[in-house]
Amino acid sequence: MMQSMDLRALEIFRAVATEGSVSKAAAKLNRVQSNISTRVKQLETQLGKALFLRRNRGLTLTADGERLLTYADRLLQLSEEASEAMNADRPDGVFRLGAMESTAAARLPAILARYGAEYPDVRIELETGTAGALLTRLVNHDVDAAFVAEPVDFNGISTAPVFAEQLVLVTPNAFPELENTDEVSGRTVIAFEDGCAYRRYLDDWLLDAGIVPGGFMSVSSYLAILACVTAGTGYALVPQSVLDLVSADGQFRRYPLPGKLSGIKTMLAWRKDYTSANLTALKALLPAS
Repeated sequence: MMQSMDLRALEIFRAVATEGSVSKAAAKLNRVQSNISTRVKQLETQLGKALFLRRNRGLTLTADGERLLTYADRLLQLSEEASEAMNADRPDGVFRLGAMESTAAARLPAILARYGAEYPDVRIELETGTAGALLTRLVNHDVDAAFVAEPVDFNGISTAPVFAEQLVLVTPNAFPELENTDEVSGRTVIAFEDGCAYRRYLDDWLLDAGIVPGGFMSVSSYLAILACVTAGTGYALVPQSVLDLVSADGQFRRYPLPGKLSGIKTMLAWRKDYTSANLTALKALLPAS
């Protein structure tokens, strides 16, 4: 009879599978690489299956590895839920959150500081990404909850509005002052890559306003976006909450946008099958938008 697999081995296997390398998995789990390699080899020996293909650029899952990952996700999630159920009235353990960069920078610091003070037994792991990427990680059980911009149309996901964001058109001082925002037509747009929720709103705004960009520059942070705008490279749409964080008076012009762009809701999203004291405690600290 095959020996049962322990959850620690499955946790290590899942970390290697999601990170794509032993070294990254070791860093994530705070373990030495040799321990990670040994545990993976022991699991492969126990199952009599090769779980990974070893390549120069990292590890990829075999068909058997893909099959095991599905079960590992389910078993580890059930283990976490069982632990939380036994401590239903006391938040503790690891709480994995995802957030858009703007939300993480402008909205969450005070809330997470209060959460940490009230629930010191909880270790929050916060990662940032585009709304699309965060929802994928939520569905895949890589995070427990995520802050993303509306709309959210993933099956099996529950949401609650928590913040409202206004998008502001920012242009370099080198541009002529605008009487109408469509006067930016023909100039370079600076934005996040596809997958960013606000990039979708930007694309819709350009289309609705009949604005034809002179080109696109994709960057990966609001700091870089504002630096490029200040330098005269092009224009951008930026949440007002992010602008409130920076000391940039006189470095660029601002034009608050009307309509749906003046109140885009940020949603707290979680899987419908996920409940925990950690999540309940977070909800209690959030505003209702």
